[in-house]
Amino acid sequence: MLVQLYGSAVYGVDAHLITIEVNIDKGIGYHLVGLPDNAIKESNFRIAAALQNIGYRLPGKKITINMAPADLRKEGSAYDLTLAIGILAASEQLKTDVLSEYIVMDEIALDGSLRPIKGALPIAIQALKDGFKGFILPQENAEEAAIVSGIDVYGMSTLLEVIDFFEGKSTVEPLRINTRAIFEEQLRFPELDFADVKGQETIKRCMEIAAAGGHNIILIGPPGAGKTMLANRLPSILPPMSLGEALETTKIHSVLGRVKEKGLVNSRPFRAPHHTISDVALVGGGQYPQPGEISLAHNGVLFLDELPEFKRSVLEVMRQPLEDREVTISRAKFTVTYPSSFMLVASMNPSPSGYFNTSNVTPVETQRYLSKISGPLLDRIDLHIEVEPVPFEQLSEKELGESSERIRERVTMARSLQSKRFETLKSVHYNAQMSSKLIRTHCKLQPEAEALLEAAMKKLSLSARAYDRILKVARTIADLDQKSQLLSDHIAEAIQYRSLDREGWMG
Repeated sequence: MLVQLYGSAVYGVDAHLITIEVNIDKGIGYHLVGLPDNAIKESNFRIAAALQNIGYRLPGKKITINMAPADLRKEGSAYDLTLAIGILAASEQLKTDVLSEYIVMDEIALDGSLRPIKGALPIAIQALKDGFKGFILPQENAEEAAIVSGIDVYGMSTLLEVIDFFEGKSTVEPLRINTRAIFEEQLRFPELDFADVKGQETIKRCMEIAAAGGHNIILIGPPGAGKTMLANRLPSILPPMSLGEALETTKIHSVLGRVKEKGLVNSRPFRAPHHTISDVALVGGGQYPQPGEISLAHNGVLFLDELPEFKRSVLEVMRQPLEDREVTISRAKFTVTYPSSFMLVASMNPSPSGYFNTSNVTPVETQRYLSKISGPLLDRIDLHIEVEPVPFEQLSEKELGESSERIRERVTMARSLQSKRFETLKSVHYNAQMSSKLIRTHCKLQPEAEALLEAAMKKLSLSARAYDRILKVARTIADLDQKSQLLSDHIAEAIQYRSLDREGWMG
C-alpha cells in the first residue's frame, strides 16, 4: 500500500516542504531514498524499537520510502515521526484519511516518547503558506510554533498520542496563544543601566548617536577605562524591538534550537564571542550550514572585545556582511542566506602595552599591533572614540548619571524620524543603512558645513567611504537635534568621531 504525508526541511532560516512517500509491498527490505543523511538512515532502528515498545511492529515486508524532492539533501532525526506514521499507515496498522492535512515532524526515543526539534518556527510559517491545516510536533516546541496564527499546532509527548490523534481517539486541542500579548508581557527594561556609569559623558553621547542611527562603533582605550561596561549597556538604550523584528530574530534562534520559554525572542540580542572564535563560528557555515554569531546578533549588538586579538581572517570575512546586512554561504549543490543586520561594537587598546603615550613600545610594534585591523574594516565602522580612564573625583560621586530610559527616549524619537524618512523603502530603516544615493538625497549641507567637511577630508586624507560615514553620523546628530538640514556643528561633531583617521591620534 502506498501512502503520502509531509514533513519539512530548513535551509537558512526558511523551510521547504518535503513529501514522504511510503510504499509497502511483497518482499523483504528497508529502502530509504531521496538524499537522506546518516541520522535519517539510522531512523529505522529507532522506529522499530519505538513501535515494538508501544505495541505495534515494523512490517516484515519490503518498505520503500522516498523523500521528495529527491535532489534536495535532508538531514537530522526530526523525520522519525513522519516516517513512523507513514509506515503504520502503509501497513494498515493506522487507519486515517487526514495525513495530507498536517506537517508531522519529531525525533522518537526508543520508548516512543518525542524529543524537541530545531526550526519549529520557520516550519510553522511555511506550513501556513502551503495551506496545511495543522502541525504536529513535540510538546516542548509547541509554544514556539504557535506564535504563527492561522494554523493548528498540536504539541505531543509520545508516538502513541500521535497515533490516537490520527485515529480520532485523542482529545488533544490545538495550542492557542496570543502572540501580541506574550510579546508585550515579556517586554522589560534591561537590568544594565547607563545611570551606573560614572563620568564618560562624551562616550555616552557617542553611544547615544550610535544607537540612534544604528552605527557601528569602536572604543579605543587602556584596560579599566570602561569599554566593556559601556558596550554591555548599549542594548539598554536601543529602541524596543517590534513584533516583526522579534519574529525575525526568533526564526534564527529556532534554527539552532535555542528558543527558550514562551517561544519568542523579544529583547535585542547581545553577542560577545571570544577572540579565539573561528570564521565559520562567527559568520556561519559548516558542512551543513548553520547561522553564526553575526546572525544570532541580528537586530541586536555584536561586541568584539580586544579587536586586534581576533584572527585577521575572521575579521575580514565580516566585511561583506557589514555592508550587505546578510551573509550568503555557498555549497556545491545549494546556497543559504542568513540575515545579519547588527550593530558592531568593538573595543581595543591603543598599543600593545595597552596604554596611550607609552615609552616602552616602539612605533613599529604599535603599527604592527594596529595593522591587525585592516583599513577596509575600519572604514565600515562609523564612530571611532577614545575612552580615557575616569578620574577618582568622578568615580566617588554619589549622584547617578543619566538613566538609560531617558537616553532611549531620545534614541527612539530619532529612530521614528528615520522610519518616517525611509517609510517607502523596504531595506532601509535607519541612517546607517543609507546608500550613496540616499546620502545625497537626505544629507543636504549648508555652505559652512560643506567647507568644513572639505577641509577635513583634505587634511585627514579620508577615503570616500569615510566621507559617507561622516555624513551618515551627522544626519543622526541632526535627527537627535530635530533639524532637517546638516549644520556645521553636526559635521564638526561627526568628524571628531573618526579618531583612527587622524594622524597622531594616540597623542
